[in-house]
Amino acid sequence: MSTLSDLLAEHTHLPGDAVDHLQRVVAEWQLLADMSFADFLLWIPLPQDADQSMTSAPVEFLCVAQARPTTGPTAHPEDTVTQRVSPQDNPQLRRAVVEGRICREEEPRWNLEVPVRRETIPVRFNGRVLAVLSRDTNLAMPRVPSPMEIAYLGCASDLCQMIADGTFPSPSAVAGADTSPRAGDGMIRLDAHGLVAYASPNALSAYHRMGHASDLVGLPLGAATKQLVGDPFDAVEVASRIQAALDGRTSMRMEVRARGATMLVRALPLRPRGDAAGALVLVRDITDLRRRDQALLTKDATIREIHHRVKNNLQTVAALLRLQARRTSIPEAKQALSESVRRVTSIALVHEALAYSLAEQVDLDELVDTVLPVIGDGATAEVRAKVRRDGSLGTLNSAMATPLVLVLTELVHNALAHGFDAGQAGEVVVRARRSAGRLEVIVADDGRGMPDDFDYDRSDGLGLQIVRTLLTELDSHLVVRAREGGGTEALITVPMAGR
Repeated sequence: MSTLSDLLAEHTHLPGDAVDHLQRVVAEWQLLADMSFADFLLWIPLPQDADQSMTSAPVEFLCVAQARPTTGPTAHPEDTVTQRVSPQDNPQLRRAVVEGRICREEEPRWNLEVPVRRETIPVRFNGRVLAVLSRDTNLAMPRVPSPMEIAYLGCASDLCQMIADGTFPSPSAVAGADTSPRAGDGMIRLDAHGLVAYASPNALSAYHRMGHASDLVGLPLGAATKQLVGDPFDAVEVASRIQAALDGRTSMRMEVRARGATMLVRALPLRPRGDAAGALVLVRDITDLRRRDQALLTKDATIREIHHRVKNNLQTVAALLRLQARRTSIPEAKQALSESVRRVTSIALVHEALAYSLAEQVDLDELVDTVLPVIGDGATAEVRAKVRRDGSLGTLNSAMATPLVLVLTELVHNALAHGFDAGQAGEVVVRARRSAGRLEVIVADDGRGMPDDFDYDRSDGLGLQIVRTLLTELDSHLVVRAREGGGTEALITVPMAGR
C-alpha cells in the first residue's frame, strides 16, 4: 500500500513545505473524524501537466488518504485511497478548489446503498489551495442531537474552517496520532472568556481523578487546573498553555500530575475566520500507561549511553591517529592519517547526535553545520575558501545519516583540496532541497573547475571510492559536472519514498 508521501511524490510537484503541511493535516484529522462522526478523505487535484497550476483547471481528483470515525458508522467501508473521480461527477470538489471555501451538497449521494452527505473543505497553505478534504457523513443512522454531539460538531466545524483559512494545523506544534488525546478520551469546550461551556463525561472523570469533585461547566478551566496540579511550575505552565490557546496560539501536549494521577492535556485555539471562539481542551488519563513506560526508560537510557561510549571511543581513536600524524615525518603518511582523523570524527559526530536524541533520528542541518567547520579547519593552510550550508536537509534515521554525512565530508574536502589554487579565495556551498520523493544535495565550488580528462566513474582516488561505496548503501547516485559560471558541482540524489 502506497503511503501519503509516495502518492504525493508520484502524482504532484508540491514542494517540501507543502507536503509537510498535508502530513500535519493527516496527523490531526482523526480528531476531526471523531468529532464530525464522518469519514475524511484527502483529494489532490491533478493538473494536465507539470507546469499547470494545481487550482486552475483540475482534470480529476485523486484520493491519497482516508480516515474513518471511531464514534459512528463509516460512509466508506471500502478503501478509497488511489481512487480517481472527475470534477463533473463531484462538482463540490472542484468548487472547493476554485472558490476556496467550504462547500456542502444539498442532496445526499448514495454509496453502496448508503446515503452520504459530502462537505468539501479546501486545504490552504501560504494562501494556496493544496488539496481538498471531503467530510462524508453516513445518514443511514440518524443521531440524537445530544449536548455532547452538539459540542463535538461545533468544535469540528471551527477546526475545518481553520483548515480552509490556512491556520490549522500549526507548523509549530503537531502531536503524534498515537499519543495525542482524542475526543473520546476527554473533551472540554471553552468559550472566548476561558469558561467551560461543555465537558464530556470522560473529561469530568479525569478531573475527578485529579481531585476536582464538582462539575466543570461555568468554571475558568485554567485556574481550576492550576489549583489541582501539585508541582508549582507545571501548574503555571498548564494554565499558561490554556490561556495561550484562548489567545490564538498553539502549544504541544503536556503531562500534568495530581494526586498520583497523570493526565495528558492539549489545548487547541478555535479561531474560525480569525474570530476568537474559545478553545478545545483534550484530556487523556495516562496514569497506567506511564507506569508501563517507566520500565522502558532504562532501555532507552542504555541505548543512548552506548552511542555516547561509541562516540568517546571514536574520539580516542581520532586522537591517537592525530598524535601519530604529528610524529610522522613522511608527508604522504601524515596526509593519510589526517584524512582518517577527519572521517572518524565525522562518524563520532553522528553518534554524539544520537546520544542526545530520544529517537534514532538525526537532525542533519545541525550535524552538517557542526561538521563543515571541522572540514574547513582541516584543509591546507593555502586554501582560503569558506564553507557554508544553504537549504534544509531535514532529519534522517541513523542508518542513512551516517553514510550521507561521510559522503558530504568527502565531497567538501575534495572541493577544498583540489578546486582552488594556493591562496585563492572562494566558497564551497552545500545546497539542499527536500521533497516528498527525494533529497537533493549539491556540493558546489567556484574554483578552477575539473580537469579536461576527469572521469568520476574511473577515478581511483580513495575519497571518491568511499563516496561510490556509501552511495550504494543509500541507493543513490552522484553526478559531477561543471558549474555554470565556473567551478564544479556534485549532485547527490537520495530517494526518500518509503523511508
